Amino acid sequence: MKASFSHTVVEAKEFEKIIGYSFKDKELLREALTHSSYFYENPQKAHRHNERLEFLGDAVLELAVTEELYNRYPNYEEGTLTSLRAALVNYQMMATVAREINLGKFLFLSRGESKDKGRAREVILANAMEAMIGAIYLDANYKTAKKHIVQFVLAHLDEVFKKGLYKDAKSEYQEKTQSEFKITPTYKVLNENGPDHNKEFIVGVFLGHKKTGEGRGFSKQEAEIEAAKSALEKIED
Repeated sequence: MKASFSHTVVEAKEFEKIIGYSFKDKELLREALTHSSYFYENPQKAHRHNERLEFLGDAVLELAVTEELYNRYPNYEEGTLTSLRAALVNYQMMATVAREINLGKFLFLSRGESKDKGRAREVILANAMEAMIGAIYLDANYKTAKKHIVQFVLAHLDEVFKKGLYKDAKSEYQEKTQSEFKITPTYKVLNENGPDHNKEFIVGVFLGHKKTGEGRGFSKQEAEIEAAKSALEKIED
């Protein structure tokens, strides 16, 4: 399905069968599966890429997960609910969900992007998953989109609890450093890479002038969390 839009009918049906949803507007499905790199490399074949749908899907995802957590856990405080939501909607979890439905097989990518591995590939998958949610929302409605979010994303809630994925690494690190050293950690952006729409931040966490950890992320907040995790691992070692 990566080579051309002209032989996508069988593949589209295969993907629709996996997710349990048949698109009325097949162009929305194509748009959701088209990475910007393919769009710019093949302007004659692709009319749109999935970044606008990703923007929409991100909002639908946050609302659906927030609503579900709010209703499921009436006694949880805002901070706990926020941490649970963050663990369910971050790019690592969305990439995991994308892999479970084999989304990568159906993506339209440029030759260069199709070779990406590791973190870059994870981000592509996560963004495409959000675009797919946005596409379902537009093709059907919020109720249908939420049904799929509950089925594929909320299915990982037990894992989030068991692995403690909802724990706030920044708060945990601050508690430890204040308890042991009477110092509050500070965070500083060390570098920024990539285009504005897909910028990666490298952040260091410091105790005074000493750097105790470093993290990468596609937002400053995400990079700060990764830096805190790095610093916590050093304490535990």
